[in-house]
Amino acid sequence: MVVDGSASRDAIAPPARGRVRRGPSAWVAMYHSVSDCPEDPHHITVSPDRLDRQLAWLCGRGLRGVSMRELLAARARGKERGLVGLTFDDGYADFLTTALPVLRRRGCSATVFLVAGRLGGGNDWESYGPRKPLLDADDVRRVAAEGMEIASHGLTHTDLIALPDDLLHAELHDSRALLARITGGDVEGFCYPYGTIDARVRAAVRSAGYRYACAIAPGREAAGDLALPRINIRQADTAVHLELKRRLARVWGRALETSA
Repeated sequence: MVVDGSASRDAIAPPARGRVRRGPSAWVAMYHSVSDCPEDPHHITVSPDRLDRQLAWLCGRGLRGVSMRELLAARARGKERGLVGLTFDDGYADFLTTALPVLRRRGCSATVFLVAGRLGGGNDWESYGPRKPLLDADDVRRVAAEGMEIASHGLTHTDLIALPDDLLHAELHDSRALLARITGGDVEGFCYPYGTIDARVRAAVRSAGYRYACAIAPGREAAGDLALPRINIRQADTAVHLELKRRLARVWGRALETSA
């Protein structure tokens, strides 16, 4: 599930006061499931045809979708212009079967944020809506072998703010270690379940050794490499919506312009 009011706020909220940084900026798109799913109460699903058209829109404007690892490496060199981060939360099995072929066809890479303690299971954290299977360990290896970045979404998709310190530690450290064992590589990224974050959780993410973490709308004051803003992309987002979101990314604090 994703908690994000950007679809309405982007159109009506006043911009934050203060100087707006000019010059190149990148932004990050947030996806979840890619399938033909008529029942989608949480608005987490886009069809493969819609994803293809959205990526075609990027390519048509000289933009390329990349993983967070590639985007942040480019930003460190001052080369982020023309790049858009692509993230897929939860690790649905349809990423391998449906999203990955579209990404390959369009020459894009992406970051997949996995719920490490539920690999091979389902989205049991959703109290209602369609049951969706998740990638298993072998699937994760295949996704990584295709050049996609594997990153953590915790162990159980739990709101981290509500957890005591010992369970918070397990969600962050154990999920990272498990994914590293599966892929044989380092796990640099984390994604906050439900996008919720506070100072304690952010400090714990840093302590767990993550290089970056994705939020949704942390606000200008909180934004940084451990609270990267993203733009939720939905099935209803046509070229007009995408262009509007692209233009407003910097204005509404959804562009990657600060580092922690």
